[in-house]
Amino acid sequence: MGTTSSMLTQYDIEEVQEYCHNLFSQQEIVSLYKRFCQLDRYGKGFISADECLSIPEFALNPLSQRLLPMINGLNFKDFVAFLSSFSSRASPQQKIEFIFRVYDSDCNGRVAFNDILEVLRDLTGPFISEQQREHVLTHLLEEAGYSKGCTLMLDDFVKVLSKSGLKMDVEVPVD
Repeated sequence: MGTTSSMLTQYDIEEVQEYCHNLFSQQEIVSLYKRFCQLDRYGKGFISADECLSIPEFALNPLSQRLLPMINGLNFKDFVAFLSSFSSRASPQQKIEFIFRVYDSDCNGRVAFNDILEVLRDLTGPFISEQQREHVLTHLLEEAGYSKGCTLMLDDFVKVLSKSGLKMDVEVPVD
């Protein structure tokens, strides 16, 4: 796949669609490719952390520092796969698996109380106290049948979040 939208063939589009479990339409993939090419300022075929930080909405996101290692060095197919978790057509399971990867910053397949607490700190900043964060998290875990000392595997994480009414959809503007 080249660095301009005119170089994206029908075969490329279909290949990316299949790779991403058909979570994006052909028009959305073309739009994403145009955006990817804009981000890939030097035409390397992948995007860097610095290029991602050039997106104001991303740079201002409280989780951007957690997401950067997941994005840095992605080629177009992997970029679309990364974004597919945010598709309105992605299943709750796919969304929860993505969130698990965000929380599991050391990639050990487990999420501990402190891992979740770190993300809550990132999300809430100074707006709530550490004691309030710990209370909310402890309560959430206890409601799901876990204690503060537990570490959650993916299946446990799914159990905790599956009842939360999770909503994390991003619309892809189609040109």
